[in-house]
Amino acid sequence: MSEENEAVDTPCCASCGIAEIDDIELTECDYCDLVQYCSDECEENHKSEHEEACNERSAELHDELLFKQPEGTHLGDCPICCIPLQLEGPLDVIVNMKQFCCSKTICCGCFVANLMREEEGRLQHTCPFCREPVLMGSEESLKQNMKRIAANDPVAICQEANEQYMEGDYIKAFEYWSKAAELGDAEAHSRLAMLYRLGEGVEENEGNEIHHYEEAAIAGHPDARHNLGVREWTYGNYDRATKHIVIAARQGNNASIKQLMNAFKMGFISKEDLAAALRAHQAAVDATKSPQREAAVEAMK
Repeated sequence: MSEENEAVDTPCCASCGIAEIDDIELTECDYCDLVQYCSDECEENHKSEHEEACNERSAELHDELLFKQPEGTHLGDCPICCIPLQLEGPLDVIVNMKQFCCSKTICCGCFVANLMREEEGRLQHTCPFCREPVLMGSEESLKQNMKRIAANDPVAICQEANEQYMEGDYIKAFEYWSKAAELGDAEAHSRLAMLYRLGEGVEENEGNEIHHYEEAAIAGHPDARHNLGVREWTYGNYDRATKHIVIAARQGNNASIKQLMNAFKMGFISKEDLAAALRAHQAAVDATKSPQREAAVEAMK
């Protein structure tokens, strides 16, 4: 490579033009990947000139992340059978069980199988995952959960937020969900969006609502993704709405199917893309099924 080409390829500060050589280190703009700076002073001096392009590129990067199809859902897999956890089941049937001792979510199939094993062997009732003895009574369960909260377990923190919300203490619920969201919990982000939408424990704030729905959607939360689609549809942003709805449907979200059909009737999604989304939806739902789970659902009806 010639010296001339090396000079062209050498990164330079977008403000003062100094090249990244020897002990000169450049850092990217805090909001985009278009330019680099040698100092905070140069970044500040270049702000007015770079602001328009920065905002445009920042929005592009945000959408690239937002509209990326997640590999699964925020629920993940059952830690015992390693099959994806179900988003929903038959009416009045709980298909996923959270364990206070270890904060793991167990599918109904593994949970019922463990109960049957214990009953047949006349064994002590233990957690299907960590094998800790199950402490009976709400007070004992609360103590277990508080230990997990002290260890900064986002699942336990979310559970406490749920309890506070059910008791009508929206401010406490907001505090717990905020802490869980800071730890990256998708469900907490979705719940915070709900609080900002309803004005419970906080003032109504559409910007914060959308922010938390987006964070939850990026983390694989299908309901949050569906809600974003409904929001964009209401605003008349049909292309963005359709993107959200397709992603949610491909994750197995049933509520998105009706909206998807509306998008097809209005011409916002092609017949081929609709068919692909429906096939992906069915595949996502089928991936959560197992004979063990079906038997457990029948036993719990």
